[in-house]
Amino acid sequence: MWGAEAQYYKDPPQLIPANNRKFNHPYFTPSEVEKLSDKQRGKLSITQEEKARQQACGFIEAVGCSIGFPRKTIATAQNLYHRFYLFFPRKDFGYHDVCLGALFVSSKMHDTLKKPRDILMVAYAVRFPELAAKARSMGGEIEMDPATVENDRQRLLGVERLMLESICFNFTARLPFPYVIKICRAFGASKKLSKLAYRLAIDSFRTLVNLSYPPHVVALGCIYLAALLQSFEQPTSPERPGQHTSHEIAATLSKTGEWGKQFQAHIADIEEIAHAVIDLLIAFSQSQNPGANTSPATPSSPHPHLSRSGHGHGAPPPVYAPYKADQLIRLKIVMRETEHPPRTRESVALTEPSYQASESPFYKNEKTVRYMFYPEELVDDPS
Repeated sequence: MWGAEAQYYKDPPQLIPANNRKFNHPYFTPSEVEKLSDKQRGKLSITQEEKARQQACGFIEAVGCSIGFPRKTIATAQNLYHRFYLFFPRKDFGYHDVCLGALFVSSKMHDTLKKPRDILMVAYAVRFPELAAKARSMGGEIEMDPATVENDRQRLLGVERLMLESICFNFTARLPFPYVIKICRAFGASKKLSKLAYRLAIDSFRTLVNLSYPPHVVALGCIYLAALLQSFEQPTSPERPGQHTSHEIAATLSKTGEWGKQFQAHIADIEEIAHAVIDLLIAFSQSQNPGANTSPATPSSPHPHLSRSGHGHGAPPPVYAPYKADQLIRLKIVMRETEHPPRTRESVALTEPSYQASESPFYKNEKTVRYMFYPEELVDDPS
């Protein structure tokens, strides 16, 4: 017996079969994202899936702002939501449960922890504003059936377990926001351009680009789009000494140069990110006020159908954005005419990423699973 224990502590990895390992995939190629999304979409069309995605991101935004989470927690939760539906069918998991599970996991990742019941109470207030108004008038908490709350809590914890499995328990989260600030300083960008780029970085989490590109590349893509938005069909305006105009920054990033080596980025990648974000801006500007000449709200505001009271409780009001849909479309056409060929990317995964809820070790205790923080190709000794 003692000999067996000594052998176990000497070489424990040998006790775990090789086929019971899960490797973390921090980023996926765009083709992998498309393939996995198609697999989990079910009977939904691409348009319906995008509508559900934006509704879910708006719900995460509204709940996160109401509960007082910082931007990093909300952004990571939106990214976790996107990642979850790469591995699990949409028809099997309601978006409310996945959104709240993502917020719960994200709060752990960023040390902004809230109890599941606290998150649920705020979510009820966002989903049922009439009950929240009644509770406020009485000076108390929103009243919900205890059985319903407990049932929702159990579903939230179930989604949390699957979400932790999908990230292989890797709690590292890198976001583009600090890179936006640092790269804007490096380019000598104005404060106005920096603020717009930061706002676009927030909105980028409503898309799938953060699943495919590291944060410094996403930051560059947002800075490039911000420079284009401020320079397109606009006259050149003088900047302060030491600063560069939006026209100059857009011209620099529109062609290959030393910035690519300096920031370890490819021009084709930042163009893809810029296209994804401007598509989001176009879609929201058209849906918010189709055919109108007023300026639309940015997609960082909560979805208008999340609550009957408009913006939801605690969520920020729509932010003024002086870009009309037709102007954005004209800019996109120009971007398409001058874009570079897409870059061929090879996956670092030796096998196709795959997770199935029915095979989750949280529901089947038949085997031990080792979760690795890196893809298989990057692990020196995966055994």
